[in-house]
Amino acid sequence: MNIQDFKKEVNRLKKEKDAFIIAHYYQRYEIQEVADFIGDSLELSRMAERIEQSTIVFCGVYFMAEIAKILAPHKKVLIPYRNAGCLLADMAEVRELRELKERMPQAKVVAYVNTYADIKAEADIICTSANAGEIIKKMDSDEIIFVPDKNLGSYHSQFVDKKILLWNGYCPVHERITLKAIERAKRGNEDALVIVHPECPPEVTRSADFVGSTSQLVRFVKESPAKKFVVGTEEGTLYKMREAAPDKEFILPDPIPRCDQMKMITPERLIKALKEEIYEVSVDEETAERARLAIERMLE
Repeated sequence: MNIQDFKKEVNRLKKEKDAFIIAHYYQRYEIQEVADFIGDSLELSRMAERIEQSTIVFCGVYFMAEIAKILAPHKKVLIPYRNAGCLLADMAEVRELRELKERMPQAKVVAYVNTYADIKAEADIICTSANAGEIIKKMDSDEIIFVPDKNLGSYHSQFVDKKILLWNGYCPVHERITLKAIERAKRGNEDALVIVHPECPPEVTRSADFVGSTSQLVRFVKESPAKKFVVGTEEGTLYKMREAAPDKEFILPDPIPRCDQMKMITPERLIKALKEEIYEVSVDEETAERARLAIERMLE
């Protein structure tokens, strides 16, 4: 199916099923072409509560679809591929977090949005890469348990005078963006600015010209007077960057940062999910209620 036929069929099904399609920046370009809204984790969280349609089709990984269901419990939430997971989220384990909370009763738990609902339910508050620094600063505790991304936690810990215990988790896609890969990308492109996601290793964020969440990176390239950028984040983000700044050049490090789990959402799977209304997301009521409180504290 070509892109025009795909778009036509998706638009027909959206009307028929009263559906709204949300997509993360890391989705395939074809999926972003048909999405009603594209954003990072914070933007997607805010959008979930405002959708009027009865069905939300979430093109992302499973923990993101869980957030939509938690914040819009009366909506039908579908994910086109149920097994689209997140290796970073898999690195947070409820039993271990509960044991850590018992050992550090004075500490507050800040859980990155890249976690499943059961971890969110154990947290005092949720954060995203866009607001993690502000969340940590505003917590009424000098001890923080930050779960699960050690790189994101480490990046923001340098700006606060608090004891932050970092969970030993990481995003494999961003972890593979090394300083050597960035330096290779810069060869012959010495005039390019290096912009990276805070999930990258510390030596990469320290060397960058700008560090920010996905949405912040997109905004930066649009507003910057620079014409060339080495981009240290998942390659799907370039779709929005090129849309925001069509006159600018974007260079990815080698190997190309690509999240295979995000790419599990294909045009064929999206159409099948819409047609058959399959792969509905559910979160048990007790877990959803506790997780909702932590998410709402962030949104406030």
